[in-house]
Amino acid sequence: MTSSVDGSVEPRLSIVIAVFNEENNLSALVDEINAVCDERGWVREIIVVDDGSTDNSARVAGSMANVTVFRFRRNFGQTAAFDAGCHAAQYEYVVTMDGDGQNDPADIPNLIAHLEANNLDVVSGWRVHRQDTFAKRFVSRGANLLRKVFLNDTIHDSGCSLKVYRRECFDNVHLYGEMHRFIPALLEMRGFSIGELPVNHRPRRSGVSKYNAARTIKGLADIVLLWFWRSYSVRPIHLLGGIGVLFFLIAAIFGCRTVWLFATDRKLSSTLEPLLTVFSFIAGLLFVSLGILTDILIKIYYAISAERYYSVREIVKNGAIMKVADSPSRLSEARSGRASIDAS
Repeated sequence: MTSSVDGSVEPRLSIVIAVFNEENNLSALVDEINAVCDERGWVREIIVVDDGSTDNSARVAGSMANVTVFRFRRNFGQTAAFDAGCHAAQYEYVVTMDGDGQNDPADIPNLIAHLEANNLDVVSGWRVHRQDTFAKRFVSRGANLLRKVFLNDTIHDSGCSLKVYRRECFDNVHLYGEMHRFIPALLEMRGFSIGELPVNHRPRRSGVSKYNAARTIKGLADIVLLWFWRSYSVRPIHLLGGIGVLFFLIAAIFGCRTVWLFATDRKLSSTLEPLLTVFSFIAGLLFVSLGILTDILIKIYYAISAERYYSVREIVKNGAIMKVADSPSRLSEARSGRASIDAS
């Protein structure tokens, strides 16, 4: 299906809302979403993922019409909530939002229009005027700076949950840890096109923020993990083996120094050179060995899983464009001509 915001075929939305103890915000948020969609005649499904709430969030969501509720057994985190909701989505566009009401559903049409007008795969909201505490904004800016240094992605505000994705973005993506903040960076690594648009950010109407320092630390660790995955996911030997070679060079320098001291009848027991030579050589062996083992494990991972480190947008055969998912079976179908053809 070819979707157009102002064309004859209207977009169909899967709206995923991550919720943890937001019983007083949910009803108004869902009403706003329905009003935006009803005004434009859009077909939608609303998926509320209750991340182990201890209040009545699940009951409130379950009492509303046309709302599907995924209820976790305990609090697994926002990343798990978005992963569950996005993989359950059925329609062409997947919209993610927080359940606290700070994301404005009125921004959804603009995000979709921007995505279609620029032929993007993802459009992320940018909270230019954030309605958060100074401490939260300060930490967020520091994290964004580190994200720019390590990941060099193209957006300003990865922490904004209000985003619009094409459904195929999640065909081969699984989220862990605190990765929900870095979905655009993760998709950009796979070749998807990313855009950004300023959105309205509203004060929290009820409840308390779930932000804490532990989430920041986890997020910083995830940045390092993504950096490694982005740069060395298919060639870890280049990083670890390179470090090993560096240690070998250091060992060679200290070894030459040790030989020179021995040749000039210096007392080796009073110098560190012999010890540093042995230490550097062993460290080099360990890093090279680790690089080889990691490289083997990466190859095994890609061999036994359906995931691929590349992403195919489309296959053109006999002048016809066949849009396919990146799974091996779908690619095989495309090569044999059995994939669905987008005549548009």
